[in-house]
Amino acid sequence: MFEYLVMIKLLVAIFVVLGLSIVTEKVSPMIAGILAGLPTGSAITLFFIALQNGMGFASSAAIYNMIGLVAMQALLLAYYLASRRFAKHALLLSAFFSILGYLIVAYLLHFLVLDPLFAVLLPLASIPVFIYLFRGIENSRIKTPIKIGPAVILGRAVAAALIILGVTEAARFVGPAWAGLLTAFPTTTFPLLLIVHRTYDVEHVHTIIKNFPRGLASLIAYSLAVSLAYPVLGLYWGTAAAFASALAVCIVLYMIHLKKRVVEGGSE
Repeated sequence: MFEYLVMIKLLVAIFVVLGLSIVTEKVSPMIAGILAGLPTGSAITLFFIALQNGMGFASSAAIYNMIGLVAMQALLLAYYLASRRFAKHALLLSAFFSILGYLIVAYLLHFLVLDPLFAVLLPLASIPVFIYLFRGIENSRIKTPIKIGPAVILGRAVAAALIILGVTEAARFVGPAWAGLLTAFPTTTFPLLLIVHRTYDVEHVHTIIKNFPRGLASLIAYSLAVSLAYPVLGLYWGTAAAFASALAVCIVLYMIHLKKRVVEGGSE
């Protein structure tokens, strides 16, 4: 059973990371950044935590997953600042300081005694703050994508697999609070940053970071739905309800974006 779960985790993580990296190359880092903020990594980790530890455990973890989004954005800010500061060995130092920033903020957050309302309001309030902090980043597009060969695919797969396995397996040895904070670690986005940084230029990484917070409202909706639906509907229907909630938020945000564009166009 354990080997079966590990294989599923590997396949799902690889599929998501490869998909996002292909979007980065073939469409744009901006779109990949928005998609990376959707419930990808957290959905995978919460699902497998529930499967291995039960609905009640996952429901409690989902509450801390929401406030963990603050630590997730702190990781992105640390990566951005470090990648601007260090020219030599920028990738390794950016990765190190981003993980360090995440752990420091997550450690501070784990002292909070949460109720669902506060767990929703805190990350919602943080989103405009980080959008403001990333406001100076220019959107860039990859002009000459590399040819995706077996070596590139293998490297991406290994990065995704190690992170997703580490987070989901660690949840078995910690309580729901730390498990929830760990699930907020960007298990699919972090490998994407490393891949793009290693393969292309740092400005493409910054474009992903700039647009990442814009998709987080749907992730908050997903985690809130998990915390409410898993104990009542069970794993599979609860996951379906959570994805439906995230999709509804995405549609609302998209309609707001379209309306804003129409208003701006009419004012010109």
